Amino acid sequence: MEHSRPNQWFSAMAAAFHRDDARDGSDRARHRTSRETHMPSSQAAGDIANAKRYRFYLINAFHLPVDSPWRHRPLEGAKEVRLMNHDMVSPHLHDVDWELGHGPTARYGDWPVENRQEFADVAAGRIPLVKEAIESGKFDAVVLLGGGEPGAMECREVGRRHGVPVTSCAFAQFHYATMLGNKFSVIDMAEVHNMYYYNLVIQHRMDQRCASIRNLDFPLPRPGAPNDRPVAQEKAQALAGEQSDMVDAAIEAAIDAIENDGAEVITFGCSASFWLQPFVKKALHEAGWDVPVLEGYSCAIELAKSMVNLGIDASSLMFPEDHPKRVRKKMVF
Repeated sequence: MEHSRPNQWFSAMAAAFHRDDARDGSDRARHRTSRETHMPSSQAAGDIANAKRYRFYLINAFHLPVDSPWRHRPLEGAKEVRLMNHDMVSPHLHDVDWELGHGPTARYGDWPVENRQEFADVAAGRIPLVKEAIESGKFDAVVLLGGGEPGAMECREVGRRHGVPVTSCAFAQFHYATMLGNKFSVIDMAEVHNMYYYNLVIQHRMDQRCASIRNLDFPLPRPGAPNDRPVAQEKAQALAGEQSDMVDAAIEAAIDAIENDGAEVITFGCSASFWLQPFVKKALHEAGWDVPVLEGYSCAIELAKSMVNLGIDASSLMFPEDHPKRVRKKMVF
């Protein structure tokens, strides 16, 4: 099967959002700028350029040492070069002034994160970086990149205390998916990551809405494991319009999820699989399946915009202060 480069998705513009200028005098308001409503598309480009913009901090889950043979994204160059799948997600950043953090250096080794121990390690490293960004007062929201969202709950707790929403990829995909269909399926890359992601489904209380996790069996490289089907090579072939086994496997998994598992929406697990989204979407449409196909970066960015627009964040009962004014006598299930 040959695959044409899906420029129609990469170049599509995100829908404009109306801004809510009303802000109270709380700590939350100090970290947000007031915004003007976006001009309609018929207005001059200069008017749109002058509209006040979001200020987001995007941060990777981790980065590998410079001398790692398994580095999968650059640490040098412009932020657009360093942001994975920038061409695909750039329409969602057109109204955002954003900075990109590398995330912590992986301390467990020089290969990509995939199991629980590795996720815990990078979570511990990312939390203080997020805290520093939040406390700087420079940002309206923080977007945690990475499909496994290490440290997400802890970072949300930090953000809640400073009035800065924190969003993440699995959380955002799950919630958008449940607005779009009765059940969703996850396309993921490797057995060990599948089980980690399974726990995320339970943690976010999505076990009644997740139809399945479909495994492509394209694990990320690590010492002692064969790397005879490199994900980077599969991606390069697909973007060049050539046949890709990984794309074929993802399309087959998505169709199986719809036909056999009851999925009505397709999502992705590991962020190294997010590039598959436009290929799967195109193939499903051509096969007659008009279903939403989501990916984590765009969902997390758009969820952050929505939370800023609405002036909301997590409940203080979900993330209590150290010394709350009111306390509950019990927790119920």
